[in-house]
Amino acid sequence: MFMAKTQGIDKQCPIEAGLNILSGKWKLKILWYLSKGTVRFNELQRLLGNITTKTLAAQLRELEEQGIVIRKVFPEVPPKVEYSLSELGKTLTPILSQLCDWGKRYHAYMEIYLD
Repeated sequence: MFMAKTQGIDKQCPIEAGLNILSGKWKLKILWYLSKGTVRFNELQRLLGNITTKTLAAQLRELEEQGIVIRKVFPEVPPKVEYSLSELGKTLTPILSQLCDWGKRYHAYMEIYLD
């Protein structure tokens, strides 16, 4: 079972457990692109913009260890690696969509509020 930094996952608040998995600058963006379908590493890096190869690899590795992302390596030269959401990861898709919708509403609100 995955462990939080300070306590076992069974003793964590459910919100804290979710934030522990989704926190960080890149994870939600990575999950958003993967929610659209399978993506190769280099394509994902291009979609994300200014993320380093090292950071993307580390974030994907964490998500894979947490059971959210599946990494598939094809025995080719050069190697081809694809990433997709696991069944558990796919359960995040409605949450990501709702977060996107909320962000759009927030932007609209702030445009009205700031005018």
